[in-house]
Amino acid sequence: MTATLPPVPEPFQLPFHYGALHQIGIDWLVDPEPVRKLLAQQHPDLTAATFEDGRALVSLNYQLYFAQYAFGGGTTQEIEFNVIAFPTREGDRLPRLTYAQYVQGWDQTKLLGIARLHVVCDNPFAIRAGKELYAEPKHPGWFEVDLPSLNGPVGETWTIQCKAATIGPDDTLEQGPRPLLDITAELDGLTSAAANSAPITGYGTDPEGRLLAGPMNVYQPYRWYDLSSPEHSARTRLTVHAPDDTLGHGIRTLLGDGTPAIGAWAYQSPPVAAHNRPYYLPTGPRP
Repeated sequence: MTATLPPVPEPFQLPFHYGALHQIGIDWLVDPEPVRKLLAQQHPDLTAATFEDGRALVSLNYQLYFAQYAFGGGTTQEIEFNVIAFPTREGDRLPRLTYAQYVQGWDQTKLLGIARLHVVCDNPFAIRAGKELYAEPKHPGWFEVDLPSLNGPVGETWTIQCKAATIGPDDTLEQGPRPLLDITAELDGLTSAAANSAPITGYGTDPEGRLLAGPMNVYQPYRWYDLSSPEHSARTRLTVHAPDDTLGHGIRTLLGDGTPAIGAWAYQSPPVAAHNRPYYLPTGPRP
């Protein structure tokens, strides 16, 4: 039987092109049983991948991206809470990999993908697109951040604060005061490895129970940081402020308290232009 493609409802067009992308992800190896239970509730046709000591892999990633449209431009921020999983029916095609091999792109089947459990986003249009196109469990939120930047102080520390929001009747984001979570990744002084992990397959399950897979191409390697050594355990910090929120409950269920991160990965789009420092010109009467 030939499979059909999911519809692309108006006014969306695919593929969606990113004008710039800045992203930080943090990974944890965790007890697989809570992961399997939560995955079965949200994505029953997916199986959680296992790595060292049979542990499952959970990932939390923040994105800041720009897109150019016919009417102008827009920026979006979001956080995804994911389980690394694969379609159950395709399990016999997968290679056996360590975490380090997976994150550096050794899975050429691209069946090891991100099963989205919760997504928080500050752009109502992007929330709608994520739900309708990719069956993402996407909800409103807003962010206060301090990121590495060529236009800022030198450093490789990422700090993200995610707070609750609602979508108003005019389809605008209404920021709320309630904090949801904080993420810090202090990557200063660490040596990174180039990770050619794209395309990254994102999985979703639509309201009819159909499993969707949507690949995302990133046109340059990620920078991967190995945090498995004990001296790096304090490099990342995750604080959940709303443990009873759906995102907070999911994080605490899978990560518990004090689970150390196994790795971090980052991507920042290179600049395409630079407006340089001005200089003085001589003035006064011409000779």
